[in-house]
Amino acid sequence: MTRYLIVLVLLILIGYGLIEAWPLLIGPSLSIVSPIENASYPSGIVNMQGKVARAASLTLNGAPLLYDQNGVFSSTLTFPRGGSILTFVVIDRFGRTVTAARSIYVQADAPVGSPTSDVGANN
Repeated sequence: MTRYLIVLVLLILIGYGLIEAWPLLIGPSLSIVSPIENASYPSGIVNMQGKVARAASLTLNGAPLLYDQNGVFSSTLTFPRGGSILTFVVIDRFGRTVTAARSIYVQADAPVGSPTSDVGANN
């Protein structure tokens, strides 16, 4: 009877450990709300929004992108006429990465906003 009790306690402890460690085992996650894939932006001004989880860093085309304590990020960028590819990369503290890319298009006949960027600024 004691042997079964010890096995039961060990199984409970192992199960609890796996439940607590699960977020660390699955790595980072990235959810991009905006921009949507192949979207057209007549003004060239694009608002990026999304959420990360279990992230140590977030970059957009190699530049750091800040996120709040809940993992929410938001940034506005101005792009030149034509097509652009936005590459989001999330890295967790163990070096595991998640990458997502979005293609956007700024119409050639539309006026483009001033060439400003607030990458790294948390709006």
